[in-house]
Amino acid sequence: MGSSGGASSGSEHDREVKRKRRRMQSNRESARRSRLRKQKHLDDLTEQVSRLRNHNHEIVASLNVAANLCVSLEAENSILRAQIAELTRRLQSLNDIVMFINSTEVFETFLDVGDFNGFEDMF
Repeated sequence: MGSSGGASSGSEHDREVKRKRRRMQSNRESARRSRLRKQKHLDDLTEQVSRLRNHNHEIVASLNVAANLCVSLEAENSILRAQIAELTRRLQSLNDIVMFINSTEVFETFLDVGDFNGFEDMF
């Protein structure tokens, strides 16, 4: 009995040792897979950071182009406004000249008619 109990406990001990080894091996494999997942996640994040930085540089470049265009358009707009003001003054001067010429022609027509009847009292 003593020998069969010892044999069974030895065999039980062997099974326990094998189970511990399998568990340790399984834990190692699980830890390895976990490290691989973490590394892949880190690589994915690093790649995403790189893509986002490139995209950010593109956006900044586009913004700079737009800002330069805006400055250029503001300068052009200022020039156009000055031209509008100058052309408006010229047009007003021409209108004044036309009105003067028209009023002079009316006065000359009035003088040419020579009919001062009724107007003599006015002078």
